[in-house]
Amino acid sequence: MNPETGTALGAGLLQSAWAYPALEVVHLLGVAMLLGNLVLFELRLFGLGRTLVTTELARLALPLAGAGFGLAALSGLTLFSTQPQDMLNNPAFKLKMLLITLAGSNAVWFHARGSLRRDDTTGRMIAAISLVLWLSVLTCGRIIGYL
Repeated sequence: MNPETGTALGAGLLQSAWAYPALEVVHLLGVAMLLGNLVLFELRLFGLGRTLVTTELARLALPLAGAGFGLAALSGLTLFSTQPQDMLNNPAFKLKMLLITLAGSNAVWFHARGSLRRDDTTGRMIAAISLVLWLSVLTCGRIIGYL
């Protein structure tokens, strides 16, 4: 295996007719779990579904969003292994990695300041930033294959 073009695992994925597409489906399922639960939770913070208790929704949605992130990250790293040099030279991939880092930092900020308990304007602003960041990550992910 050429270290510039990928790993042995990556080569195996590319040689199989079904492995790479199946891994892409797993990646998309992780993204769907992450964004679906995160958007639901953030919509609650923005005032929709006021009958739902925010902390109870968070107890359900946020661990599922975290599991989705884990699934997307693991499958994404495996997809990356098929062509690391191409990805590292792709501006959409580099922007996606930066946005994921910013989104993670934003989540740390949200939880570190106790936004879940406060239910205030700053918490809603952080949630809005989160929504923009994650939708931008999704957009970059779609653009990668075209650059």
